[in-house]
Amino acid sequence: QVQLVESGGGLVQAGGSLRLSCAASGGTFSRYTMGWFRQAPGKEREFVAAISWSGGSTYGRDSVKGRFTISRDDAKKMVYLQMNSLKPEDTAVYYCAAKVSSTQYDTWGPGTQVTVSS
Repeated sequence: QVQLVESGGGLVQAGGSLRLSCAASGGTFSRYTMGWFRQAPGKEREFVAAISWSGGSTYGRDSVKGRFTISRDDAKKMVYLQMNSLKPEDTAVYYCAAKVSSTQYDTWGPGTQVTVSS
């Protein structure tokens, strides 16, 4: 069974940077498309970024393009989200997710809080 655990969240001032990490255990990590999602208070969870199983393709929502970068290290079973030029509207709980046994994200981590102060 695949398990995901995020880390690296915290409190940062606007304009600052954070790097989120997601550690995977179990399964065959290199085969999974990985993604980051976030959920702000009172809002629905939204897609942030994704990276293909090969690492050859990455995707991101328009509001984070040019600021956030997703990457993966299959040898370490890790996926990262480098977040630069953070804005207060980036404040949310960030979740790591994987497409393990379907075309949908079916495995999730517990989340890590990111708070950006103005």
